[in-house]
Amino acid sequence: MTPSIASLSAVEVDYPGRGRALGPVDLELLSGEIVALVGPSGCGKSTALRLLAGLEAPTRGSVSRATGKGETAVVFQAPTLAPWLDAQANVALPLELAGEDRALARAAAGEALAKVGLGDALTARPVQLSGGMAMRVSLARALVTRPRLLLLDEPFAALDEITRRALADDVLALAAGLSPALVFVTHNVEEAVYMAGRVVVMSPGPGRIAGEVAVAGPLIRPTGFRTTEDFRLAVEAVSDLLAHSGARAA
Repeated sequence: MTPSIASLSAVEVDYPGRGRALGPVDLELLSGEIVALVGPSGCGKSTALRLLAGLEAPTRGSVSRATGKGETAVVFQAPTLAPWLDAQANVALPLELAGEDRALARAAAGEALAKVGLGDALTARPVQLSGGMAMRVSLARALVTRPRLLLLDEPFAALDEITRRALADDVLALAAGLSPALVFVTHNVEEAVYMAGRVVVMSPGPGRIAGEVAVAGPLIRPTGFRTTEDFRLAVEAVSDLLAHSGARAA
């Protein structure tokens, strides 16, 4: 039986002066699965991610998540790299903060950077990196602790289409090697279908789950997957759910 890594149970989030932002929401994440959260701006996608990350507490309901050191990792839209550290030191930082020997942490960081194609950029500072390279460093930093729960909050939003597609394939390959429960937040329906085995569609705020779409096919996507009928049908199903949930809220 595939173990549950994290869950939201009857979760609701209220903000003073704004009222209900999210919920009620029930969501379970299993080891090795990739789930995409899609929905309009303000529907609570990032709020749900913060709950899963332990960065925020629900107003009502309960959150279950991997809580050990390094068991949960988050990649945000901005790379959030320390500008005074080189790439290797940035990636090693979570290991060093957890008390690991510096030399061992730096060696693990070098291996993680090599896995994202930056084995030759260990000494590069963030200012010397392109947007795509900086995001690869962020991914390496998230993966170096071998997390059980990996949370990605629109990590490709500021990147060009070619870089986005390359990074999507990199994330899928890296996830296949570690098998975490992975949650990917995006506004892009095609990106959600390409990345995930399960797409969770959220309604306009206060966000609730409007429905889910299972995406057929191997998670290491074959060449030409975007042209297949499975891909097209899943994109249409997600788009229909988004349209219908918006109409109900209007």
